[in-house]
Amino acid sequence: MTEALKPEREADVVEAVLAARLGGTKLDIIGGGAMAGLGRPRAERRQLSSAAMSGIIFYAPAEMTLSASAGTTVAAIEAAIAEHGQMLPFEPMRPRALWGSDAEPTLGGMVATNLAGPRRPSVGAVRDGVLGLKLVNGLAQTIRCGGRVMKNVTGLDLTKLNCGAHGTLGVLTEATIKLAPKPEAETTLVMPDLGESKAVEAMTRALGSPFGVSGAAWLASGMGRAFSRTLLRLEGFADSVDDRAGRLVSLVGDFGQLNRATGEESAALWRSVRDAEFIAEPSDRAVWRVSLAPSRAAAFAVGLDETALAHFFDWGGGLVWVATQASETAASAVRRASASAKGHATLMRAPDSLRAAVEVFEPLSALGLRLSRGLKQSFDPDGVLNFGRMYDGV
Repeated sequence: MTEALKPEREADVVEAVLAARLGGTKLDIIGGGAMAGLGRPRAERRQLSSAAMSGIIFYAPAEMTLSASAGTTVAAIEAAIAEHGQMLPFEPMRPRALWGSDAEPTLGGMVATNLAGPRRPSVGAVRDGVLGLKLVNGLAQTIRCGGRVMKNVTGLDLTKLNCGAHGTLGVLTEATIKLAPKPEAETTLVMPDLGESKAVEAMTRALGSPFGVSGAAWLASGMGRAFSRTLLRLEGFADSVDDRAGRLVSLVGDFGQLNRATGEESAALWRSVRDAEFIAEPSDRAVWRVSLAPSRAAAFAVGLDETALAHFFDWGGGLVWVATQASETAASAVRRASASAKGHATLMRAPDSLRAAVEVFEPLSALGLRLSRGLKQSFDPDGVLNFGRMYDGV
């Protein structure tokens, strides 16, 4: 593979995409390379990295909005906004545990993959926090969609469309995101020894309460303890967290004993949930991320039978992380169980050979495939950008 192109300005991206289009070259769009293990295998083609386009362009703490170049690392953004007591509400995933990469995830990669963490049920996905984007499509045209304020909906659909498109529709060069106040305190209620069904029942009751539960997860036995644990997180002002925790204990106390984790102990638990650390090892296993109705999570897990070597729930049961053997047989079993539960399964980690042989993302219907081809034709008619990254031939 030739040396990666590393444009420093948007004009350089336009020039690179235009040259690739005219020369019939395919471009592999990357940020800092942190998400290299996600998606269908990367072909031997010219890489274009946005890592050199970095820096915060606009930050208004009072308005809780920030614009930055696509190559800006998530860590740099979090450090800057932490000084003003703010955070990224959707808890973007860090890839180190799953893919073993030391590369820092970037703003562009965060938007392109749309991977939100445990707060997803309460604050929404990454796409719900993106106010505007700038990108260069496969025609080497610069597109601006959305804006810098929440009331500006100009081009909002294009903004959401490119969140989770994995760079197949355009090279992201800039993004504007909305922020949230960083909680003063957090407490996690821990309920031991609940089976999957009882855990989902408890999490559903907690998430449906008025107490502002910002995280609900179930960990199987062996994931840090010899017994299973159901986790319920509360965040906010210290007095409010204490008061709501007491009320929540009364609400779910009939499920059994409740312990509390606070401060860094609680934060470390949720970082591990966010990054799927509990099933990251052994590293030769395939890892799946399955979204479905929480009421179907327990049945889905049972349906996997011995295929699942390890699994845990996030989003109150709406997200199931599953580790399996890296084989087509196991992949077929996950797909069958997911379809039976009316879920959507993504193969997050596997060897290149398996990612080339099976569908990495949820298979599209005939209508979905036709719409996807139409969108690709509109944004990138020559297939210059990440061609085949999500679906073969698209």
